[in-house]
Amino acid sequence: MVEMVINGIRIRPGQSLNIAIAIARLPSHTLIDLPIFIKRAKEEGPVVLLSGGVHGDEINGIVAVRRMLEEDQFTPLKGTLIFIPLVNIYGFLSSSRTFPDGRDLNRTFPGSRKGSLASQIAFILSNEIIPLIDYGVDIHTGGRMLSNYPQIRVDFKDKKGMELAHAFGSQFILNAPHIDRSFRKEAYKRRKHILVYEGGESMRLDDYAVEEAVAGTKRLLVHLGMMEGESSQKESTVIKESSWIRAKVSGIFNSSIQLGDAVRKGQILAKISDPYGQVKVPVKSTTNGFVVGLNNNPVVNAGDALIHVGRT
Repeated sequence: MVEMVINGIRIRPGQSLNIAIAIARLPSHTLIDLPIFIKRAKEEGPVVLLSGGVHGDEINGIVAVRRMLEEDQFTPLKGTLIFIPLVNIYGFLSSSRTFPDGRDLNRTFPGSRKGSLASQIAFILSNEIIPLIDYGVDIHTGGRMLSNYPQIRVDFKDKKGMELAHAFGSQFILNAPHIDRSFRKEAYKRRKHILVYEGGESMRLDDYAVEEAVAGTKRLLVHLGMMEGESSQKESTVIKESSWIRAKVSGIFNSSIQLGDAVRKGQILAKISDPYGQVKVPVKSTTNGFVVGLNNNPVVNAGDALIHVGRT
């Protein structure tokens, strides 16, 4: 049997354990832990990480992983599931994407034992978690007032990653090369494959995005032979390229399309008007494709990203 040890604690076949790794203390001297939940089957198999809240204001991922942790179905028949519902506790406490010093955890890997708070957590993940896993699903959302339609982001050059993305079966699969110092790239450097799921926007719960995250993860785990269920894959639309349509003028933004819609080149997708009814500027699609991201802010400035269109 393969030995599995996290924070000095051995997880034996058939065990389910909760482990809290002490991170640091708040200025109030309140101790902050990183809770990790492990479900290990008696039979050996893949080790899969399910993580949320790498950005502390991305609540959908936290809720999705928590829901999976609560469901009896997410008890593996073989292999091991590692659940980390909330990675960036500091950001969560302050409703912030980043850490108190403004650092983005997802641009801090592999981290350092004696570095910033973000660097210390990146170091823990790089040394305690990544070496143990084979695969992972890291659940994210769009930014403030920016919604993403449920999608998997994967580097199309990663053949194993593409296989996993199709097994996950989100509506869209977007080509997303690995970003330097990100969680996903650090794992890939060690020949581990982490899918990035995007759905909804930060600081806003989106039931559909959460449900799709849970359903896609179930399909993936069935594909890996870790859970019982139908192994048939849900058909995904592969997005080879994507770009944002930006505002040409400032004003009140009123879109006439929805996330997931198919659009054609030249189609009017929205209008931008001034508060007095004197100016109305149409926003037209520059290409055929699908709406994979949308700005929900009704007040925009010239240059703001409005509609994310993906091309097949």
